[in-house]
Amino acid sequence: MNRFEGAGEVGHRTPVLIVGGSLVGLSTSLFLGRLGVPHTLVERHSGTSIHPRGRGNNVRTMELFRSAGVERRVEEAASVLGGNNGILQTPSLVGDAGEWLFKEIDPGGGVARFSPAGWCLCSQNDLEPVLLERARELGADLRYSTELMSFEQDSEGVTAYVKSRDTGEHTTIRADYLVAADGPRSPVREQLAIGQTGPGDLFHNVSITFVSRDLADVVGDRRFIICYLTNPEADGALLPVDNREQWVFHAPWHPERGETLEEFTDERCREHIRKAVGVPDLHVEITGRAPWHAAERIAERYADGRVFLAGDSAHEMPPTGAFGSNTGIQDAHNLAWKLAAVLDGWAGPGLLESYDAERRPVAEATSARASSRSVEHSHPGYAPGPGAGGPGGPGGRRNGILNVALGYRYPQGAVQGADPAQPVVPDKLSLVGEPGSRAPHMWLNRAGTRVSTLDLYERHFVLLSSAGTTGSWHTAASHVAERLAVPIDSYRIGEGAHAELTPNGDADWAELHGVTPDGAVLVRPDGFVAWRSEGSSDDPETALRKVLTAILGRA
Repeated sequence: MNRFEGAGEVGHRTPVLIVGGSLVGLSTSLFLGRLGVPHTLVERHSGTSIHPRGRGNNVRTMELFRSAGVERRVEEAASVLGGNNGILQTPSLVGDAGEWLFKEIDPGGGVARFSPAGWCLCSQNDLEPVLLERARELGADLRYSTELMSFEQDSEGVTAYVKSRDTGEHTTIRADYLVAADGPRSPVREQLAIGQTGPGDLFHNVSITFVSRDLADVVGDRRFIICYLTNPEADGALLPVDNREQWVFHAPWHPERGETLEEFTDERCREHIRKAVGVPDLHVEITGRAPWHAAERIAERYADGRVFLAGDSAHEMPPTGAFGSNTGIQDAHNLAWKLAAVLDGWAGPGLLESYDAERRPVAEATSARASSRSVEHSHPGYAPGPGAGGPGGPGGRRNGILNVALGYRYPQGAVQGADPAQPVVPDKLSLVGEPGSRAPHMWLNRAGTRVSTLDLYERHFVLLSSAGTTGSWHTAASHVAERLAVPIDSYRIGEGAHAELTPNGDADWAELHGVTPDGAVLVRPDGFVAWRSEGSSDDPETALRKVLTAILGRA
């Protein structure tokens, strides 16, 4: 019997099947669409998220949205919270008690030295529709109310069996690859029997959405991202939705003590919020509640044959710092260009093995930082054991937020010349063109338009060299691209007729990238430095060919 026939099912073929249509699944769809990879996404729910959560989009994520052409749309969707900064910790909102854990996300605008993008506060329920709209514009086949029932794989692909929750119709989908973005209780991961490491559950909260006509007056001009309210009789975390009437409150929940969700009645939630805020007669109208669980778990492997885990299916981490969603989106970006390269035939399947080698260590270091940040912020409901999340431990306070968000690196994977002994998250932010690190940002002029170096990276490999030299690297890139059938964009930076790019200002591109004017830097489609030659080469074509052959798994 043909694999597409059983029980009268209708067959469907796609290069990539994405399971899960939330933030990471939609990001995967967006990135694949930008690279011209046809794909199908199935999601068991009927639409995008309706609950305000996962609002913090860090600098690296916004860089990815910039390269994908949706940065402005995301910023527009986030405009209502555009003026909110900082984290407040206080026993109540009455009076001036309490302290700011930090008052500005980017004090002094220092991030601009490292990136053309910035932090953005956009709740998941506002962000997902933006990603969905753009993915559909790029031709994505997005199927909501469609549930994956089971799948099987062989040496040539994956056969998935899905069911429409609206009509009951069963469909068989044949894909070259499957990306599981199906959440922390991932059925795909479970079917593959992939275990998890880490401490497990850390604490539990109930997220309560409510309307209050009076709370904005109590908050006043304190435009926080989140406020930790520390009344021992009614602690919790308050988050603004519109700074006016719509709010979210995270209340501690203790199922380990036998506490049930049913105990969180409207009356109990209302009184808890009033006591936490410090206003006994505060107007509070409960509009919804949803449980969530903070955990630290990492999948033992991110791939099994032609199936890949991304987002919460691969890693769970506490929400403090919004690391989880950002790490998941960055998983999707890392995987998308590799799938595109293999499907388009200019990389071997071995390239896909680098996904686990690169992304799993990042999740391990990032989840440790997220847990330590929960300790630093005394997150409601979290009572860590002695020594947990200390500042000297992995991902501790010594590794600042920007180090984790922007400075993470790939000591091993699809890179050449990286130091495998280097930490995944450095003690100090260092973006100086080292292989395995995100390529440095500098402003350039291209045909009269101001662009960042990061704007050059998305679809192809990019080779940077100086315009004032012999042009041997530029010529080598052209020859290697033709002979290996690998897309390479080669740019000469400097002044004169041979320059495709000129510096905007006094920055020295070679010095910034850790090479001499005779050197070259090879950057991957995802903006990470694949390799660099600090100086000239007797045979640049052979050097470049060997590097690309190894990186792309074509040796």
